[in-house]
Amino acid sequence: MSIEQSWVPEACTLPSVEQPLRVAEFDALFAVHLHTAHRVSDTRLRLILDPSAEDRARDLTARETACCSFFTFTVTEAGSELLVDVAVPAGQVEVLDALAARAQTRRGAAG
Repeated sequence: MSIEQSWVPEACTLPSVEQPLRVAEFDALFAVHLHTAHRVSDTRLRLILDPSAEDRARDLTARETACCSFFTFTVTEAGSELLVDVAVPAGQVEVLDALAARAQTRRGAAG
């Protein structure tokens, strides 16, 4: 399964024509604002973003939760960082794997 295929799970209710646009939004967020990403556990990923991305991150994660309800996103300000914790149930670990891989490959791509 490619990163592209595993990133958009079958459980996603976002119309197929909109899925590449959503992936591109995450790619842009990672490229411009992602400092680091690391796995906290098999089912949890922590993204550390520039705090200037807070509104964008909150909007994007809220829209993603609306179409992929298995995601739980928690956005927290922590000093000079914005923490985005992403959690999934055990049955969706492959999707989190793909998101983590995508974040790593896109980080800093805009610079």
